[in-house]
Amino acid sequence: MADVALQPDGRSGGIVIEDDWPGYSLDLFSYPAHYSGDLDCVFIPHGVIMDRTERLARNIMDDLGDHDIVVLCVLKGGYQFCADLVDRIKALSRNSNRTIPMRVHFIRLKSYLNDQSTEDLHILGAEDLSFLAGKNVLIVEAIVGTGKTMKTLLKHVEAFGPKMIKVAGLLVKRVPHNWACLPDYVGFEIPNRFVVGYALDYNEYFRDLNHICVISENGKMKYKI
Repeated sequence: MADVALQPDGRSGGIVIEDDWPGYSLDLFSYPAHYSGDLDCVFIPHGVIMDRTERLARNIMDDLGDHDIVVLCVLKGGYQFCADLVDRIKALSRNSNRTIPMRVHFIRLKSYLNDQSTEDLHILGAEDLSFLAGKNVLIVEAIVGTGKTMKTLLKHVEAFGPKMIKVAGLLVKRVPHNWACLPDYVGFEIPNRFVVGYALDYNEYFRDLNHICVISENGKMKYKI
């Protein structure tokens, strides 16, 4: 199923899920009955996501412990990952000599229509980020594909003069030319498949799935706009 990737600078690129990974049978897990027929498989079970998120929280504590940080949560898909990551950082802070005082701010990015990324990127809630000046910023994003969206966001945030920017991404898609904008903290490297669940959506559906799943062709047609 998986291996561990290394980025060009030697950092961990996360747990690698290979291209031929078929996922788990839906029969092995509980999921909302209203999505019956809309999913191909469970790609990453919720428990595995939680364990990996805890490990990322530990890595962030090791790197940023005792630094005040502003967490910049990228909505809508990143809200669940951000909430769980912040909870685990808080738990580590309660049981460690090192702590991370955190503030959380929310912005929204939208660049998908159905299952296709578009060139039209909207950034909402980020018009004035002047409060980031001189601050340590942790951007939390659910999924990074080509890196174009992240590159645009980083450029926007950098314009407000933060002291440092780090990025935590739960998923990185294995697509051409995305090495330049890989997150500093990566949960999983996955094949270029359209996944939903754990707050990731397809036209606002599937956010109520606990697991990360692969949407079926039937699901794409059913919820297409």
